[in-house]
Amino acid sequence: MSERLYFRQLLAGRDFARDDDVARSMANFVYVIGDRETGEALLVDPAYRPLELARVLAEDDLTLVGVVATHYHVDHVGGSFQGHAVDGVAALLEAHDVPVHVARDEVPWVTRATGVDDSHLVAHDSGDRVRVGEVEVTLVHTPGHTPGSQCLLVEGHLVSGDTLFLEGCGRTDLPGGDVDALYDSLTRRLADLPGDTVLYPGHHYASEPFADLARVRTTNPALAPRSAAQWRAAFA
Repeated sequence: MSERLYFRQLLAGRDFARDDDVARSMANFVYVIGDRETGEALLVDPAYRPLELARVLAEDDLTLVGVVATHYHVDHVGGSFQGHAVDGVAALLEAHDVPVHVARDEVPWVTRATGVDDSHLVAHDSGDRVRVGEVEVTLVHTPGHTPGSQCLLVEGHLVSGDTLFLEGCGRTDLPGGDVDALYDSLTRRLADLPGDTVLYPGHHYASEPFADLARVRTTNPALAPRSAAQWRAAFA
């Protein structure tokens, strides 16, 4: 990790939105990726209390220059969730006019979920890079949980959203989910990453908040099937 990279993992209901029972129960992680020298930063999946998250950046002398959404689900970008209104990118954009970086296939889903006009969204293809100062973040399209789910790779850190957890993977029975696409994402699109890459998931579902891929590959049941047929039998 370079000295310039600023990387921070924040847990909803603990590090922010402490009085929000929904945030606490959902256990979402939000990430800050920035350049220490330029003071610029991105927020990844800012939901529940986006303005509070912006203040966290300000307290660390960082300026928000963009948002990256791993996928369209309300607990990651805001919207309506089981009768609960969840603040997200729409509320953030009212106070901070910054671009929202999404996978191209996720654009219509994000606009429907958040109400944000697609003029605020920057559509990306897999392999595109988002710069924050001199720090480069590579976007990896990993469909399956949703059509445009994407992971972020920056200096040995893999922010995986709901594509891959430490002890499981994203569900595929919600709108836009595709069990075969997720199998392909896990076994092909993420397969070549080095074992010392550290996985940072979208939820705190395990006892630890992050782990290296070498260990996850030996312990995660979602990575155990050796064929598409075994995968469908276990996870379809």
